[in-house]
Amino acid sequence: MNQQSFALQPFTSTSPLTNCEIVGSITRYNQTLTISYELHCQLTELVIPTLTREPMRKDGLWQETCFEFFVRVKDAPQYWEFNLSPAADWNVYRFAAYRQGMEEEKAFTSLPFSIEQQSNMLRLTLEVDLAELVSANQILEVAISAVVKSKEGEVSYWALVHPGSKPDFHHRDSFILIARHD
Repeated sequence: MNQQSFALQPFTSTSPLTNCEIVGSITRYNQTLTISYELHCQLTELVIPTLTREPMRKDGLWQETCFEFFVRVKDAPQYWEFNLSPAADWNVYRFAAYRQGMEEEKAFTSLPFSIEQQSNMLRLTLEVDLAELVSANQILEVAISAVVKSKEGEVSYWALVHPGSKPDFHHRDSFILIARHD
């Protein structure tokens, strides 16, 4: 088992969400990843999509508050993007290489995850079986990120690192967590 904690950083120090933090953990066991995000902030200051009774695969989730992570096999050009909305909607995309060949990943027909919300904390936890995508002995590189929208309409971009001059969650140097099955 390989568990790691993380703390996301806003893209710039001028982020309108100065009193917010996003922390979490990621664990790998065989081909299963468990990822948990905690957004600590006064949630009334944010646009949080309303929880839906029937979660669906949807495009454009990153235009609102959304949690994301990216997975690739070590040193491979192909990677996957997972989008998780606090509304419980989701999507998974496969890319052939950096921002190229984007397609919905058909290996997933649902992506259930849990959501817990309090006045100053939103927790989202997902356990996903990647057996259709990777083998247990492959080393995975992971990038973790989030998009947070304020009530004023300003969007802030959060990631483990921001290697470019503008927010780019797909950047190769963003895949800094190593997920091995030990």
